[in-house]
Amino acid sequence: MTTTDYATYIAGLPRVLAAAASLFLDVRGRILLVEPNYREGWALPGGTVESDTGESPRQAARRETAEEIGLDLEPGRLLAVDWARGPARPPMAAYLYDGGVLSTEQFESIRLQEEELLSWKLVDRADLGGYLLGPLGRRVFSALEVRDSGAGTAELEDGEPAAW
Repeated sequence: MTTTDYATYIAGLPRVLAAAASLFLDVRGRILLVEPNYREGWALPGGTVESDTGESPRQAARRETAEEIGLDLEPGRLLAVDWARGPARPPMAAYLYDGGVLSTEQFESIRLQEEELLSWKLVDRADLGGYLLGPLGRRVFSALEVRDSGAGTAELEDGEPAAW
């Protein structure tokens, strides 16, 4: 295969999106959620991996956290990876990292990215279902289980444990 043939082959491969987010808690175990202005429901701080720049999911989680809430924090361990299919977009590999427990001072220093976010709040685990829709909610619950148990990373498909 020539270099041109290989480049043509690569250009024809299906495209997959990648996204990364961080799961932040307070000392009472409440989860930090953000309210996007461009879609329904709440989310975690995070967003799309900029693969054209060579950014990794871990780097994206850090960059998105800094952009969205003004906190430049290194993500902790990977809690979950979700193969998320969407009706209006290509499949997406969604990476969810442990952001850790934030201090009162860190919460007080949150500054929202006004171009994308309306607000933020801390939500009790029992109330998450009313804020996080569909696979995102299931992804976060799986990540919380992994975080609580100290188990390895959750492998998910559309928020559900992958069958293997």
